[in-house]
Amino acid sequence: MAGSREFKKIVVGVDGSEESVEALRQAQTLAEPLGAQLEAVTCWEFPQLYDGYVTMQAEDFRDSAGKVQEDTLSRAFGSEIPRNLLARLAQGNPKSELADASRHADLLILGRRGHGALAGQLFGSVSSSLVARSACPVLVVHRPEPDGGD
Repeated sequence: MAGSREFKKIVVGVDGSEESVEALRQAQTLAEPLGAQLEAVTCWEFPQLYDGYVTMQAEDFRDSAGKVQEDTLSRAFGSEIPRNLLARLAQGNPKSELADASRHADLLILGRRGHGALAGQLFGSVSSSLVARSACPVLVVHRPEPDGGD
């Protein structure tokens, strides 16, 4: 088929939220039959309050991000992590790091946390920003419905 696209790499933003757990599950559902590599990216950075004076080592922030990533992968897949999954920690702002990762991906999948209009205006929505800035198509996964919901 003319214009069809082959998916070799799917990148997923992972931040420990239920939405990112669901994004990982959806990504694997797509990646597996396509034979695509799945890359879970967890971003970390120094909090702004530490700009001038850092009392914690970079390894502490990186280790904390690694634990969030491990926990999220475990919640998404249990003890059987898919063979096509590569987990990566990236130091930097999630909007920038995931936009960069999208340049080497065929699809970017993100969970939408939905903190509301005020938080979105104050902090900026990562998913909204990446829908506008990504170099590849973006799939935004919403919060899973609770059991018994309509």
